Amino acid sequence: MVPMLAAKQFETNPLTFDYIRGLIDGEGCFSFTPGYKKSDGRKQKQPAFVLAMHERDEKLIRLVKEKLGLRNKIYNHKSWQGDGVKRGRRATLIVREFDQLKDIIIPLFYKKLHGYKGTQFVNWLEKIGSDPDVSDRHKSLYRLYKWGIYDEERFLNKFKD
Repeated sequence: MVPMLAAKQFETNPLTFDYIRGLIDGEGCFSFTPGYKKSDGRKQKQPAFVLAMHERDEKLIRLVKEKLGLRNKIYNHKSWQGDGVKRGRRATLIVREFDQLKDIIIPLFYKKLHGYKGTQFVNWLEKIGSDPDVSDRHKSLYRLYKWGIYDEERFLNKFKD
């Protein structure tokens, strides 16, 4: 009976962009993942947005993915247990694709996160622009940010509730 109630709750009370921002404040991360090897043998870094939660919340992650129109797969994998603590499996959404970072992730969070997560977001954008191991294509995300493109009306109003 409980799963049916949860399903009906999402039908009558769909996720809002503000709810998603709050969820990311606690469970999300702006980071980098290893990419292709460069000609000098070093690995390129790919900017990445990650949402990872216990597998019991996989449906919530799926709803976030659908609300944002993301094309990414949700991975369900065993959690790290190197410290001896037993943890449940994790459901993880990772967004690395340039167009989705540019058109969805950055506009959704730009100037809308507070506290540490807001600082992490800005530092992530700055590192995209300054890290020599980030591709030139991804560095253009930093340039768009610096040029104030995300302050334009089309981006400011894109993810309003």
